[in-house]
Formats: sequence, structure tokens, C-alpha cells
Amino acid sequence: VFGGKVRSYPNVYRVPGKELCDLLVVFEQHIVIFSDKHCEFPNSGDLDLDWARWYRRAIKKSAEELYGAERWIRFQRDRIFLDSQCTKRFPLKFSPEAGMKIHRIIVAHGAAARCSQELGGSGSLMVSSRSIGDDHVLGRKAGGIPFMVGQVDPAKGYVHVLDDMTLDVLLRTLDTVADFTAYLTKKEQFIQGGRSLAAAGEEELLAYYLTHVNADGEHDFVFDGQYNAITLDQGFWRDFIDSPERQRQLKANQVSYIWDHIIERFTQNFLLGTSHFISDTSLTSHEMILRFFAREPRTRRRMLMSAIMNMIQNTQPTWRRIQVLMPSRPSDPYFVFVLFPIPEQRSYDEYRTIRMMFLEICCRVVKLDFPDALDIVGFATETFGTNGRSEDAAYFDARLWTEELAAATRQDKETLNILTRPTRFEGVVRDYPDSDERSMT
Repeated sequence: VFGGKVRSYPNVYRVPGKELCDLLVVFEQHIVIFSDKHCEFPNSGDLDLDWARWYRRAIKKSAEELYGAERWIRFQRDRIFLDSQCTKRFPLKFSPEAGMKIHRIIVAHGAAARCSQELGGSGSLMVSSRSIGDDHVLGRKAGGIPFMVGQVDPAKGYVHVLDDMTLDVLLRTLDTVADFTAYLTKKEQFIQGGRSLAAAGEEELLAYYLTHVNADGEHDFVFDGQYNAITLDQGFWRDFIDSPERQRQLKANQVSYIWDHIIERFTQNFLLGTSHFISDTSLTSHEMILRFFAREPRTRRRMLMSAIMNMIQNTQPTWRRIQVLMPSRPSDPYFVFVLFPIPEQRSYDEYRTIRMMFLEICCRVVKLDFPDALDIVGFATETFGTNGRSEDAAYFDARLWTEELAAATRQDKETLNILTRPTRFEGVVRDYPDSDERSMT
């Protein structure tokens, strides 16, 4: 779904011939369980009856399957397989003790046309926190509302119910696993938090989320504390996608997709065994490199890639350049970017070897200069003007730091003149760039 070190497993099995779920997405502590259900919407002439029947088949039954899959993952996680004959064991180990976070998603197809016919608009299902359990199948005279989905079974955990349109909207708008799981988490917290919410569709909810931030600067469902009931009518999503702020964001984000391509190249080379360096030491662990690259949200990918592009465009072909990017959050790594010119009278293989060694030393120098650093990720490429381009990456687990390594790194720092007279720059990269904010590229 997201690429890189985000593992997506379609049609996972628990016993021969019995699927666990339609799709399982795993990244760090987040596990997203998908159920994809196609059910034709009845047309008996009685909307209340038609909705109740469709809800039971498409949503309630799917939710029961998701809860069953969750129980299996929690308590039978050693009995999960990739094939219908159950001969290929699921390659990842889940650890509830490490704070495993499960998100449940139903993609329910079949109601959009009837919903649009009855209510107008996009045909997406309405979202509510007030509809709980069998409230969903009540007739309108008893207070039920067709096409509105709330909490299927709060005691077992919140289930996100998407449809044909809203799944596409979410995946196109929240197109990194960090952004996607952050939205799921914040939505779950808000709907289960006790306030009454009604939204004309998932897309309206998403638009509100993307245009509001909490005290920590994170997108969130922030409302005035004096209100206990919130209603989001149709129009938030349209206003959002048509806004100048969103258009500037999309333009500014274009550079960030180079970061995505780098992840895919590293992943492909790693899986095919075609990486120039295949070392798996603590310094150059492919697993950790891909993990830190893939966990970056879209705005930080823009910042990181803009920094690299700025370096390339403003560095002479014969110059060497190093840039260190500080963490934005406590869990972020330090990044060190290196531009390394191709020396004369050296083969390209020799150049790559020298460049990789230099990058590894730069990672250690970052630890020397920033003692609080725990995870350091390095990225190196050629300077501007070369024919073709290659990339190397390194990871240094700074928890392995020793006095002996520190002494050797001090010597390397002075001998190779690495960050001996650094210049510090500070700046802010906004989700929605100001109209007068120039692109960093």
C-alpha cells in the first residue's frame, strides 16, 4: 500500500483454506487489518429495511471477522500463514508487550449509488459517534439514520468504515504510513472520547483534521472545549481541495516524491541482492535504513529532499559537502547528507568504496558532535554535473558508542576535515507554505 519498509500482505491465512483477513499492513507497532466486502444494496422499496440488511452483511459481519482476526493476531500469532495451504509462515513477529496498536478498517462497497440517490452528494457514508451497535439498524421512526455509521461495537474497539470513494481519498491524501496511521489514531481517540460527532462523510472529517493542529503542532480534531456536539456538513472537503493553501502544498510536495523513489530503489536492490554494499553490520543495516526512510511523513520528506536538492544545486562539481539535519521529534534520527565528488584516476567501484567509508565516518562524527544522538542515518551521492547518479546509505546505532570509537572518530574528524567549522542554519517547513514562501528546491 505504501511501499518501502511498510509490509502489506494480502489474503493472509490462519488455517488451510481459511483467510485471516483480506489485507494486513504492518509498520513498526502499527497493524492495520482490512476487510474488503462487496454487497449489493437491496432495493425492496423500503429504505430502512434495505439499509438494515446491507449493514448486517457488509459492515456488521465484516466487523466480526476483523475482531476475530485481531484475536488471532494477539493470541495465535505463531499460526499465521501467507498461503492457503499454510506452508509459508508469516515472516514478522508481533509483540503486544512493545505497544502493538491495531487499526480495523472495513471497505464496504455497494451503497454509494443508493446513498447518492437518496441524499445527494458524493455517496460516501456519513460518520457518527452516536450510532452504537444495533442503533445502526433502527428505522427512521425509531431514530435510526440510513447510511450513517458510528461505533459497531465499542467494547471490542473502533472500526473505520470506508467505501469506494473514501478509501481512495484517504490513500491519496495520506500517502505515507506515518500520516495514515496518525489519522486513524487521532480519529479513534476523538470518536471514543465522549463527544458527539456527526460528519457528512469521511472526506469531510479528513478535511477538518488536515486544517487543524493541537498544542503539539500535530494534525488533530481540535474543537472549542465549550461544545459537546460537533457537526461537519458537506463542503469542508471541497473547500480544502480547492483552497490556495492545498494547491501550494501539493506543488511544494512534488520534491518529496524523490524520497519515495529512493526508498523503492533501496528496497528493490536489497531484496534482489544488487546493493553495492550488502554489509549488515550495525553501521550499515539495510533494515534500519529503510525503516527510518519509510517512517517519515510527507512534510518531513519534503524538508529532507529539499535539503539534498539544495546541496546538489549549490555545490561545485569538485567540492565535497556535508549537512546534518537535526531531529524534529524525540524519536527521529539524525540525518547526515554527503555530496562526494568523483576523484580523478579512480575507478567507479573504488569511488563507491571510498564514498561509503567516508559516509560511515560522517555518521560517527555526528555522534561525536551531538552526544545525545542515538540513531544516525547517512545518505551520500555524487555532486552536481556528473553523468548518472547513485546513492549510498548508512545507519549507525550510536548506543554502541565507546571511548575507543570516540578517540578514533576524533582523529578521523581532524584528518579528513569533517565538520570542523560547521555553519548552523535554522528554518521552518510548514505543511501549507505561505504564498511568499519560496520552494527550497
